[in-house]
Amino acid sequence: MKKLASLFIVALLAGGITLGAYKLFFEDGHYEVVRDSSEMPVFTTSNRTVSYDSPAYNEINFTTAAENTVNAVVHVKNLTTNSNSGGIFEFFYGSQGSQRPQVGTGSGVIISADGYIVTNNHVISKANELRVTLNNNKTYEAEIIGTDPNTDIALIKIEPENKLPYLAFGDSDNTKIGEWVLAVGNPFNLTSTVTAGIVSAKARDLGRNQSFIQTDAAVNPGNSGGALVNTNGDLIGINTAITSQTGSYVGYSFAVPSNIAKKVVEDIMEYGNVQKGILGIQSPRLSTPYAVQNGINEIDGVYIDDVEEDSGAYEADLRPGDIIKMVDEIKVRKFADLTGYVSTKRPGDELNVTIERGEEELIVPVTLKERQTIVVPIMGLTVKNLSENDKEIFKTDVGVKITGVPETYRGYGLDGKVIIKVDDENVDDIYEAKALFGGISRYGKTVITLVDTNGERERIVFQ
Repeated sequence: MKKLASLFIVALLAGGITLGAYKLFFEDGHYEVVRDSSEMPVFTTSNRTVSYDSPAYNEINFTTAAENTVNAVVHVKNLTTNSNSGGIFEFFYGSQGSQRPQVGTGSGVIISADGYIVTNNHVISKANELRVTLNNNKTYEAEIIGTDPNTDIALIKIEPENKLPYLAFGDSDNTKIGEWVLAVGNPFNLTSTVTAGIVSAKARDLGRNQSFIQTDAAVNPGNSGGALVNTNGDLIGINTAITSQTGSYVGYSFAVPSNIAKKVVEDIMEYGNVQKGILGIQSPRLSTPYAVQNGINEIDGVYIDDVEEDSGAYEADLRPGDIIKMVDEIKVRKFADLTGYVSTKRPGDELNVTIERGEEELIVPVTLKERQTIVVPIMGLTVKNLSENDKEIFKTDVGVKITGVPETYRGYGLDGKVIIKVDDENVDDIYEAKALFGGISRYGKTVITLVDTNGERERIVFQ
């Protein structure tokens, strides 16, 4: 019995020595103690200490950029009055009896000390009254200086008593994918809200031949017209849109690049409208069967499918089949890269266009011109301004030439003729044609006066 007890004590001592040796020589000394608790257990994932003076920490410190931005971002309130047409109230009281005030809200960015503010066109659209509230809660009446629905940019102005803090436009062409950015605005009427994210993509096309900066910084209704800034506090975009089935943020948002917004603002202030220079080329959408069958969807660059007559591209001898690889110093991989850069230029500006033609790579100087071709609303006809040669052939100094007819109207013999009147209103150029066609009713009667190559006029009635 004594022998058995001695053996047990020896075994116990040996086990203790073995466990102690393992603890001393082999086991990592870093451990966590978990106790029963209602609190969430927390574990460190690294035993490295964080230095708040390190470059990595300072690189993502947004406080300075946020402080410089929030005071330059304003709350924009759009007051409109909608009237209900018809009904018993209008019968007794006229249209005034059915008017209902509506309030829309958004954001804006102060871009000058004397009160110029850039925002989105859809924020101030149809406004009867505009009110701007600064970050210090002061409210001002605002006037609309100019708008550009194509880029969704608008310029408004307030008259402050003192100089205002403002943001300077940065260079959005230098923005890099993965760069940290801040979105500042007034979502859901929550003033001076700052969210952070990264640039997810550049030159994103949402199907409107526009070029957006895509970011994952949270943007919600009310952020429209607010600032997208980098960590230096430079204004690199105007927050504009989200893509969502719910109407709220789902992971990404879009901003008009600052270079486009800056150009629109400068045009409005200098010319009163936006000066649009175009290259004059057409490129098929990559998702179409035509693009897939011809391998165009796999091209790294912009494939030229057609060149508009009398355009800068036409005069520079760009040809169908050429592939645009670069414009000035900007690499072009898709159509939105091209349109985004051209949108920052004006008629008369010269671009160096690098193209691939067969096995050759060429650099071709192209001078941008004013748009000569447009698709009119409602009927969808493609029309162009008359050249001097057209005026001689058709024996008219006014009108627009039809160069494209949708399938619905191909049986009317419209292609190649000149429209000189829409419902007895003269048509002088493509912009007047756009306005006149935009004003016709889908359900009413429209009379178009045409001229053919013999100078003979005909009137066609569409219902």
